[in-house]
Amino acid sequence: MLLEDLQVILKVAEFRSITAAATNLDMRTATASAAVKRVEAALGSELFVRTTRHLRLSSAGERYLPECEQALKILDQAKINIREELGIVDGEIRIALSSDLGRNLVTPWLDEFLLEYPNAALRTNISDSNIDFYRDSVDMALRYGSPTDANMYGFKICDVPRILCASPDYLAEKGSPNDPKDLSQHNGLLYQLHDILQDEWVFNDGVLDHKVKLKGNRASNDADLVRRWCVAGKGVAIKSCLDMSSELLSGDVVNVMRAFKPTPTELWLVCPSRQSITPTVRLLRDLFREKTAEIISQLNEQGIVESKTS
Repeated sequence: MLLEDLQVILKVAEFRSITAAATNLDMRTATASAAVKRVEAALGSELFVRTTRHLRLSSAGERYLPECEQALKILDQAKINIREELGIVDGEIRIALSSDLGRNLVTPWLDEFLLEYPNAALRTNISDSNIDFYRDSVDMALRYGSPTDANMYGFKICDVPRILCASPDYLAEKGSPNDPKDLSQHNGLLYQLHDILQDEWVFNDGVLDHKVKLKGNRASNDADLVRRWCVAGKGVAIKSCLDMSSELLSGDVVNVMRAFKPTPTELWLVCPSRQSITPTVRLLRDLFREKTAEIISQLNEQGIVESKTS
């Protein structure tokens, strides 16, 4: 009985569909179906009850699948332990990245990682939408905000100040806001997440929160596009200082209204479970911590933001 066949069996049980399992595993439906038949033949029992429209576990499948899953987890962990001891890094890195951070900062970091570990391969999923680890076939996600699912396991990479920013050309034309009330005279570059337009911005002056509702002629669910609009002088935006770090350091955008700070966030590397923490995940965790600490340190040194590195 092949381990690969058992992995197919578990996916079929998860999706209740041979076709969906095959799609998730990047294989032909006929190949997945053949794997199911081989396992059932080896066991001498059908694991699934099939009808024209549905597939469900048989009583034998209900007894066999949990023990099969546990056995494969033990084997996977044993393999991880050995590879960690030997310092082996290979295989495919399947990582989800947010649009702005992923395209403009993390992708070059991953290029460096692949140069150091040439036996590894990379598959990225770049989107600002929530990630479903199973639906989207990724092993880890680098995301702003701490994990909200108690079943997930994550590493905090760093604290991330958020800033109100604009280009010098825009400020020369429209003036620089000094107080949240001044933003009523400015064009807000708005971010939309999960169909919710984030047009109410919150600032803190060290004591009190100040809420202001923005008006603007541009909105997008792609944070990278909001950044591009800001650099092009189309308005003011609230952005992560990491996302805007290159432009802040070059002077293409500036941190404005600094006495009033937007709510900060955190950057996390999240995995679906503790068992999915591999040597590669730990290496990437350390790489991301090192790279982000360097950037925030530069921003601190130039007086662009005030923050402690994590």
